[in-house]
Amino acid sequence: MNPSRRGFLACGLGLSTAFAWQQAARAQSTRLEESDPAAQKVGYVHDAARVDKARFTTYQSGQNCAGCSLYQGDTGSAWGGCVLFGDRQVAAAGWCSAYATM
Repeated sequence: MNPSRRGFLACGLGLSTAFAWQQAARAQSTRLEESDPAAQKVGYVHDAARVDKARFTTYQSGQNCAGCSLYQGDTGSAWGGCVLFGDRQVAAAGWCSAYATM
């Protein structure tokens, strides 16, 4: 292996590692925050145990985003997509007033 080929491969490995880090950072930044106006409108919380039961009387114990028909995350994943929030992810353990049974 000549030095230029070795340098090329090392550079390529560095780029793929940097790309992986960027992808992970981007995934983190697309998580829906409870403070987001769209989240507040529907009472979204990361943890269904914190639902304001006085405000959202339709909430039933055991409901969470992972059990909602709008949730697009993989089974067992902590975060996943939601039809309601576009490209932002919601917590599987979360809940909002748009909860729809499967």
